[in-house]
Amino acid sequence: MPTFAEMNPAVSLASQLEDEGGPVILINTFVVPPEGADKLLEVWTNDAALMKRQPGLISTQLHRGIAGSSTFLNYAVWQSAAHFRAAFSNPEFKAQLGAYPDGTTISPHLFRKVEVPGICVA
Repeated sequence: MPTFAEMNPAVSLASQLEDEGGPVILINTFVVPPEGADKLLEVWTNDAALMKRQPGLISTQLHRGIAGSSTFLNYAVWQSAAHFRAAFSNPEFKAQLGAYPDGTTISPHLFRKVEVPGICVA
């Protein structure tokens, strides 16, 4: 079973899951021992396939740190925190958590786009 670590200790994922607003971005980091990288890819692929069948997932993309890093980052767009909450609570998803490599630390956090005039739009 992986260890879950809050990305921001002042704001828990549980409190974020209570949000009832519109679209959210899930940023989720996975830190695995180097020997667990291939297993992480296998398990994440299974999780992503399950999530793609859940209502509200718009897109997802996995990234890997460079230069031999075994840190991964998942970027997923959801229609709402409520959609993500339902998928994250799915018993099939929870059952798959035990397949992550030993020593994996997972840090999920929800975000919303921010508008910065002249730079980016919300």
